[in-house]
Amino acid sequence: MRSVFTLILILVAIAVQGPLLAPYDPTQINIPNRLSAPNSTWLLGTDALGRDILSRLLYGARWSLGLAFVISVIGLVIGATVGLIAALGGKVADWLAMRATDTFLAFPDLIAAVVIAGVLGAGTGSLIFALTVTGWMRYARVARGIGLSLTSRGYVVQARLAGLSPLVIAWRHYLPSLLPSLAVVWTGMFARAILGISALGFLGFGVQPPIPEWGTMLLDARIHMRSTPLQMIWPGLAVVTCVLAINLVGDALRDALARQDRTE
Repeated sequence: MRSVFTLILILVAIAVQGPLLAPYDPTQINIPNRLSAPNSTWLLGTDALGRDILSRLLYGARWSLGLAFVISVIGLVIGATVGLIAALGGKVADWLAMRATDTFLAFPDLIAAVVIAGVLGAGTGSLIFALTVTGWMRYARVARGIGLSLTSRGYVVQARLAGLSPLVIAWRHYLPSLLPSLAVVWTGMFARAILGISALGFLGFGVQPPIPEWGTMLLDARIHMRSTPLQMIWPGLAVVTCVLAINLVGDALRDALARQDRTE
């Protein structure tokens, strides 16, 4: 498991320091050297415009991982808030919150994100909005379920009898119990956000050129898939590696949480 966490740290370091590690300008066009195979000058080769693929991957990590982090955190905040409102607000608030959650869950998230991004227009803002709108519901369900289980706990009842406001009770007593489970959900949604960003980028609705992003790199490389397949393989491997590492971390957190519950 240590190797997985080490890989996560490496990915974070690449996302943060990618522009400093890149050997070339990722947007620099070099037509005479277009579609070059990997060599000592261009370690991963060049794309159809002669741009260094390694540099574009390193720069793209900041966009793919950074945007996925922002989207998953915003979804966490929205979902946890809706779940707590459902758990603490009474039957009417619970019914309204859960019906809204069920309505959003009724639509396939990727298809809904494509529709929203298509209506709003291609761009980073539309990408963030589309993936956030389609990604908060699982947090809400987890937060509501745990919140309802805490309602009858003695310390929560005592806090109510002491006259504490629902906001204070949620902050002091609910959030500490919610965070471990929400962290497990967050890792899965973080990985899904990376896939969503790459998918929307591949469809042309994501980060727009000339900004390097792994999904747009796949889009640019698809017409040369037969002649130079490495152009698609490198960004595809980047996406797969990140998603796999994050999911493994989520599995480890879930197992640790389950062991803790058994010992209590």
